[in-house]
Amino acid sequence: MIQRHMADIIRREPVTMRGSTTVQEACQVMRKHRIGAIMVVNEQGEIEGIFTGRDVVYLLADGRSPAHTHLDMVMTRRPDHLPPEHSAMDALRLMHEGGYRHVPVVAHGKVVGIVSHGDFRHFEHARLDEETGVWERL
Repeated sequence: MIQRHMADIIRREPVTMRGSTTVQEACQVMRKHRIGAIMVVNEQGEIEGIFTGRDVVYLLADGRSPAHTHLDMVMTRRPDHLPPEHSAMDALRLMHEGGYRHVPVVAHGKVVGIVSHGDFRHFEHARLDEETGVWERL
């Protein structure tokens, strides 16, 4: 079985924004690029958080305005992330254990990519299911 690394999965430049960007602006960019997450970075390109469609649901459910709420007010701060040399299975395990669908890829403190649940191949999902089943039986 082929062991893929995070660097093998990254297909495009990650979309990044500053924390001062409004949720409405971020959602417009997410729709334009057909993505489910934006990396929130500081001036040096270091990750500060991640903003996902799930964050939008919470914002709207609380009755807050997307046009008047900044990303740094609703993003997930200090998200779990992996370096490019880690395996795809490491990312899938992290997603499974954390209950989320996106993992930032960070090298030397800078965001270099992002992988989502849909980026993984069937055999990787099957392997995770097999591993999970083994641990549940023990």
